[in-house]
Amino acid sequence: MNILLVDDEPLARARMRRLFDNLPQYKIVGEADSGLTALAACDVLNPDLVLMDIRMPGMDGLEAAQRLSQLSAPPAVVFCTAYDDYALQAFDAEALGYLLKPVSQEKLIAALNKVQRIKQPAQGSVAAKASENFLTARTHRGLERIALQDCRYFLADSKYVTAYHRDGELIIDETLKQLEDQFAEVLLRVHRNALVSRQHVQALEKAGDHYRVKLSDCETGPLVSRRMLADVKAALGFD
Repeated sequence: MNILLVDDEPLARARMRRLFDNLPQYKIVGEADSGLTALAACDVLNPDLVLMDIRMPGMDGLEAAQRLSQLSAPPAVVFCTAYDDYALQAFDAEALGYLLKPVSQEKLIAALNKVQRIKQPAQGSVAAKASENFLTARTHRGLERIALQDCRYFLADSKYVTAYHRDGELIIDETLKQLEDQFAEVLLRVHRNALVSRQHVQALEKAGDHYRVKLSDCETGPLVSRRMLADVKAALGFD
């Protein structure tokens, strides 16, 4: 993955470079010191990812990210900033991550892994549909963004819906009905309180008198209601 570093402070760019010393699979292809020079560098270098500060003289990182998002094949953008009050604007600018300075290598690697998962070519129409969509959730860290393709299943409990994804779980604002209506090609209703991601279903396993959905990267999945079992098997192509 080719990466462009954008920060108006040379020391900040140097520190970020050092975080990549033990990450040979990533290549720093260039640096820029403003939003405007970042746009010019992207035009020449065509990076896969831009790690960018927000507060910079002239064109700031938010405006630069918004302009990059309008390209036919935009690079992924992850903001690296000392301020925690730009999260909402960052996601409006279609950023895939938001790292607070000083950036730790652990959090950097997590952000890089997320970018790689999202930018991997999707296999099949269902995966392609999922890769285009994102959900947001409000947490103690602010507003978080998660790719639909990373979600394994959604479970409703009382008035909340929890999205279970490969890195944990998040409470989201959408209802199961809203998710089902919006992502009918991607999600499958298996119970009145559960939706699963079709592309991550591996099997249906017996669980006492019921069946449970086995999903990739999940120790356990939701139960299938008896009333929906036949429809679920048919939808998944299981006998």
